[in-house]
This record gives sequence, structure tokens and C-alpha cells, in this order.
Amino acid sequence: MSKKGKAIIFSAPSGSGKTTLVKKLILEFSRLQFSVSATTRKPRAGESEGREYYFISEEEFKERIDNNQFVEWEEVYNQGYYGTLKREVDSIWAKGNVVIFDVDVKGGCNLKEYFGEEALSIFVKVPSMEVLYERLVKRGTENEEEIKKRLGKASYEMSFEKYFDLVVINSTIEIAFEECKRYIQEFINN
Repeated sequence: MSKKGKAIIFSAPSGSGKTTLVKKLILEFSRLQFSVSATTRKPRAGESEGREYYFISEEEFKERIDNNQFVEWEEVYNQGYYGTLKREVDSIWAKGNVVIFDVDVKGGCNLKEYFGEEALSIFVKVPSMEVLYERLVKRGTENEEEIKKRLGKASYEMSFEKYFDLVVINSTIEIAFEECKRYIQEFINN
């Protein structure tokens, strides 16, 4: 894989709004294309191969690691392996598009290190842990125990913001979107 395109990396604790921002930005910029990650976990209801993830076996994932087919990868405790395939990025760049990532903070740091100046890394955070708690409750996808675990993890993940090019505080999705839109427009045009 040769570095020949641009990349935009979004990372944030769960519930910060990064996925919503990424989806809105893809609709705004025709050249942005989402990078689909590979994983060893089983598909959830409504997920399909090649849209949310490439679902592969642990054996195949390890073979791909050995064959240097990932830009970055990691083993997530109790959830399996996740990684960005080099061929996925090459395919996006071959179309003249800009690859956009929606990844956890460790993945974001690894991607920024790999792509260097060809990447714009954006850390999305909420105004406070109280706001994050409210958003996780409102989402209704986890029970109280799972929410507490996410909040603990979020507290740790917030310590990574210093490794990103930009920090966007998502007090409202509209304001955060406009801020991200400006940064991305400038990055794409340079």
C-alpha cells in the first residue's frame, strides 16, 4: 500500500456523537467514503457483510496480520479482533476519494501515526460526563451496569484527546457538524 491519498479520522468515547457526525459529513462531502473495518465478532441484527464490517474468522484475521494486510488492528477484550484493511483504503483512494474512519481512540492514534500529515485526526467529546451519561441513557441500548462500564472507559479515553489534531466539543450536533465541516473543507482543499 502506498500513501497516495488523504484520510480523516474520527475518534471519541461511545455516546459522544462521532458516528452521527461521520454520517452527516459523508452526506455533505461527495468525496468522503467510509472505511469498512474487518472484525472477528459475529454480525449483530441488521448488520451485513461489507456495509458495517467485513466479518472474518479469527484464523483468517491472524493470517492477514501475518501477511501485513492491515493498516492497523487490535484485539478488543471479549469482543474479538478489529482492523483496517490496506485494500479497503487503496480502493477508496483509487476512486479519488478521501477515506473517513470512525474508530476508537487507540485505533485513531494508530491511524494517525500510520498516515501522518496525510491524515486529519478529530477527537469528539461531550461537554461533561453528566451529558455523556444522559446521552447513553437516552440511547436505550445498554442497561445501567453497561452504561457505568462505558462511562469508566470514556473517562480513560478522554486522556487521549491530546494526541489528535483537533478536539471538537459536541454540545449540539449542529454546531459540532459545522465546525467539522469547516476543518474538513480546509483539509481536503490543501
